[in-house]
Amino acid sequence: MSDNGDKNVMLNFLAGVGIGALVGAAAALLLAPKSGEETREDLKTALQNVAKAAEDLGKKSGEVIEAAKAKAQQAIEAGVEQVKKARSKEETEEEAG
Repeated sequence: MSDNGDKNVMLNFLAGVGIGALVGAAAALLLAPKSGEETREDLKTALQNVAKAAEDLGKKSGEVIEAAKAKAQQAIEAGVEQVKKARSKEETEEEAG
């Protein structure tokens, strides 16, 4: 459970960094005394960086989801096994008693 919490914290942190970078880049571009062509080039670069960060975040999210699915499946299988054992034990006790 701790691993899942750590991954969520990391994803939230990365999302915050991405949003902060986007806001900072937009503010810098709007306040900088540059020509229109330079500003457009800077915007293009900033948007490419944001797209890359979003893609990376999407990949990380997918990894976290897959890990959570695997853990849930393991928990389900363990629960099914415990139920089978309990039923088998009850049946054995009924036959003996």
